[in-house]
Order: sequence, then C-alpha cells, then structure tokens
Amino acid sequence: MQAKAFNFIPFKLSSPAVKLPPAQAISFPDHVARPDISIATPNPQVSTSIDDEKVAAYWDYQFLFVSQRSETDNPVTLRIVEGSIPTDFPLGTYYLTGPGLFRDDHGSTVHPLDGHGYLRAFTIDGVKGDVTFMAKYIETAAQVEEHNRETGEWQFTHRGPFSVLKNGKKIGNTKVMKNVANTSVLKWGERLFCLWEGGAPYEIDSKSLDTIGKFDLIDGLVDDSLSTSSSFGDIVDFAASILKPILYGVFKMPPKRLLSHYKIDASRNRLLMMSCNAEDMLLPRSNFTFYEYDSNFKILQKQDFTIPEHLMIHDWAFTDSHYILFGNRIKLDILGSMTAVCGLSPMISALSVNPSKSTSPIYLLPRFSEHEGGRDWKVPVEAPSQMWVLHCGNAFQETDQNGHTQIQIQASSGSYKWFNFHKMFGYDWQTGKLDPSMMNLNDERGNILLPRLVQVSINLDATGNCEKCCVNPLNDEWDRSTDFPIINTDFGGSNNTYVYAATSSGLRRELPHFPFDTVVKFDTVKNSTRTWSVGARRFIGEPIFVAKGSDEDDGYLLVVEYAVSKQMCYLVILDAKKVGETDAVVARLEVPKHLNFPLGFHGFWAPKRS
Repeated sequence: MQAKAFNFIPFKLSSPAVKLPPAQAISFPDHVARPDISIATPNPQVSTSIDDEKVAAYWDYQFLFVSQRSETDNPVTLRIVEGSIPTDFPLGTYYLTGPGLFRDDHGSTVHPLDGHGYLRAFTIDGVKGDVTFMAKYIETAAQVEEHNRETGEWQFTHRGPFSVLKNGKKIGNTKVMKNVANTSVLKWGERLFCLWEGGAPYEIDSKSLDTIGKFDLIDGLVDDSLSTSSSFGDIVDFAASILKPILYGVFKMPPKRLLSHYKIDASRNRLLMMSCNAEDMLLPRSNFTFYEYDSNFKILQKQDFTIPEHLMIHDWAFTDSHYILFGNRIKLDILGSMTAVCGLSPMISALSVNPSKSTSPIYLLPRFSEHEGGRDWKVPVEAPSQMWVLHCGNAFQETDQNGHTQIQIQASSGSYKWFNFHKMFGYDWQTGKLDPSMMNLNDERGNILLPRLVQVSINLDATGNCEKCCVNPLNDEWDRSTDFPIINTDFGGSNNTYVYAATSSGLRRELPHFPFDTVVKFDTVKNSTRTWSVGARRFIGEPIFVAKGSDEDDGYLLVVEYAVSKQMCYLVILDAKKVGETDAVVARLEVPKHLNFPLGFHGFWAPKRS
C-alpha cells in the first residue's frame, strides 16, 4: 500500500522575501512506500548568496521533520558504505524513538512534540558483521484512533498539548493529553518501553516492535482521590480541588504525570523514575514522587516531596544521597489559559516562563531516610545565574573526612530569553510551519541563547547547609550550542571523566547553532574537547555510548546522521577513544531511502543478555 503524499508549503521567512532558486521534485518509485511529502527542493548547486543560503537552510531544516508513514514487516539488513562492523562489538540493539508523523490527510499539522511515536531499532552483530533495521509506529490509543490501518489514512482528532487542529474538532475538544510515546525508550528487566512526558509508558515487543499495551508502572501507588492537603494554604488547596475533577475527568489527564527521563543506578542495579501531579502545571506548588525498582519491577522505595514553587521539570539527576531537581520557574498565563481551554490556542499557552529572579533554584532532595536530617530540603540552593535546564548528563558527590560534601552536576542549560513554550523547534501553531531562526538566536550582544553544557558545583558543610554554589562551562573555552549530554552509563551517579554530546560546528551562517552536526567529547580532568563532524548539509541527533571494556571511554558511540541533501539516514559507529582523530569512524551504514526517518529524540542501547 502506498502512503499518500502532501504538499509542504513553506511559511514566510522572517527576512525579506527571497526568490526560490530552480527546484527539482522529489519522486519515489510506484512500488515504494514513501514519506507523506512531495515538495520542491533547492538546486544542489552551491551559492554564496545570503538569500540562497537562507532558502537552503530553510529547506534543510524542513527535511529533518518529514513524516515517514512506512513501517517494516521484517528486519532489513543495512548496506555498509564505510568501514566494517568490529568483531568485538557487543551484540545488542540500539532503540531510537521520536515523532514520525506531523501532518494528516485533512490539512492539520502538529508540533514535533505531538507527533506520533515512531520506534526505530538497529540490531548490531559484530560476529556476523551486519546490522539489521526495523521501524514501527507505537500503537497508542491516540494512534489507533487517528490511523486507519486498512486505508492508510490519518486524521488527527487529538489536539495534543502543543498543537491546534486546523481541520477537525477544535472548539470544545477535550482530547488534549495525546500520549504519543515519542520521547524516550527504555529496556529494563527484559521489557521494552516507549515513554512520553504525560502518561503511562507503552510496552513494546523487543523483536517485532509490535505494541503490547500500556504498562502502568505506578498503578496502585497513586492516590486517585480528589482530596487535597492543607500544607500550602487554603487558596491553593481550594484551586486544586476545582482543577482535579476537570483535569482528571474532562481532559482525561492521569493524576500523576510520569516523566519520560529515567535514571539507572548501575551500582545498585536500580531503575529510578519520577512523576508530577497533573494539577501542579497550573498551581504555585509542585508535587514530585520518586520510585526505585529492581530488575523485576518490584518497587523498592517511593518518596513524595511537595515544593512551594511553580516549576517545570523535564530531566533530573541523582547521587548516592540525593535526587537533584533544577527548578525551571514557570507561571500561569491567564489570557493563554482562556484561549487554550476554548481550543483557540495550544494548551501549553496556559504557561509561560517566569524570569522574575536572577538565580536558579536547585533542590537537593534526600534519597534515603538516613539523609533526611540536616538542612531543610524545601529550601533550594540558589545557583548564581539564571538557567533553563533541559538535560542532565550525570551527577556525583564526594565527602571528605570532615563530613563536607561536594556535589558535581553536568547538564545542558539555556537562556530564559530563548525558551518559549509556543515556539519550540521553531513551530508556528498558527501556520503549522517550522522556522529554523528560532533555534539559532543570539542576544543583543551576540551571545548564544541556546543550551550549552555547564558544570554546577555545590559545597555542603557537615550539617548539609550550602557553603558555595557556582556554575561554570563544562569546558572553559567551549562556547558552542550543545545538548544531549551522555556518559558511559556504568558510571551514572559516580565520578566520571568523559561526557559526550551533540553540538554545532558553527560553519553554516544561517544555521549556526541548530541542527547539530558534530559529536563532542569532553575530558573533564584535562579540561579538553575533541570533535567529529558529519560535513556539509548533514546533521546528527543524540549520541549513545556502548561500553566494551572496563575503561570509562573503552567503547563505541552510535549516532544517526541525517543527510538532508540526499534525503538519507545513516547509522554511524565511532570509536569513543578516537573522537577527534581521522580514523574515528568505525562504520557507516545506509538506511534504505524509502525508510528515511525524521529527527529522533532519545535512544537506548540494550545489550543482549547471555
């Protein structure tokens, strides 16, 4: 069955109108299922014209978000176009999830964060020297409703938190919490899950990629009653009592939002997860619950914390003694709330960032009962700079003989001036188009506003009180936009030397900061960096570390290369020790053109257990 095509029309660039250069149409053979796109692309001839660069940059950015409707029935062996698979490569599968569909067959588009989850799997066998590929949509309740499997037609009926339907029920549509399972993927205890920021994970068959169904990790652990506490005042409690039946009943939001970012404590062989209360998104208080599981999903401990601030948490960190939360401050937008409830703007319009303070709160929450004494955990450590933290790479602590503790946290931090709920990825909900300039902003002084990697150091005295908190670049001379920090997961929660991340070479004048085109390796001991780049008109996603030996950087890096000029995807294997050297690439494998997929979010390496 062929997938339907649509015309993707660019929205108006923020710069003066420019004339598109001669174009050629993308075509697909009749027997090949194709992405739902049929557009004109710039002539591949190189031009030094600024206007031509703007056009080329615009189209290159669009191609990163081209919908892919094709799925695989059986594993496809990838063609090796460079190098070879090393025989000592550990047998296992690299899972990558992200949105796969951005436009239906009735004229509605959605924000990338609302795109249906599309799971990709690369199974690597070093002994056989091959890699097989599979990709399927995660059959969430919303996906089953919006996709007709017999005809292949898609029709969006759920608004999603970040989108507005142009053709479909808009006014009075309470289908907001569109669990698309598109944000992260996890294999734990031999079970595979795809996660989203606001609902239960979906379990997936790890071999066929067929969807098994929802897996409620916190079922039976949540108090679903509509009662409220009186910890933070009658007004907030009264507001919560009104919001709960509306959010739970009308908008079908789960009482607790399980976050998509999890942590693995390798030393204890534990899975750590965190949830928030649904109503906290609209109230000046935040309720966080942490869960720790063994390999059989037995709950080992559960802890609840209530903080009197309006915060948004996407990622977090842990040490032997603490759960660590960077408090991204938000506030309720009254006008946005009214238009969102009426269906005239996305539901996320109800919120905006709150840059009212020049400092950033960091909450050090006691992980175990023996750490509950000392300082009041409700009082945050105030970092001296304003940070909007997206992702945490690692955190660890060291205590000296006098009981003084130093906590180190590695994270990606952006500016409040850049972060905008309405325009993430440059999406314009009114036109349904993507503007790459939003992801490439500088401030009035030319400073980068997008995330960069920082190291936060917190010194605590023997009673747990903060003596000093400072924020520095992870590398003193590294000033490029950088995100998706990852480490060798065996070192999670312990002192690590190396951090890997996606960054930009800065060589493209019109796309200086994003999309990323470079892998960077930080050596935190030597205060040095080494890089590997994909080249012109090629971009990358999040790198993943695959451990091979006992040394921290003894292993391989997996990263997907998006060659937008050719509309192809490649799986690239790098030698982690050789990043920065001419022979860093171990192998590059080509994904068949008809299975070219859009930019992914987060991935997971799952070694095959013997």
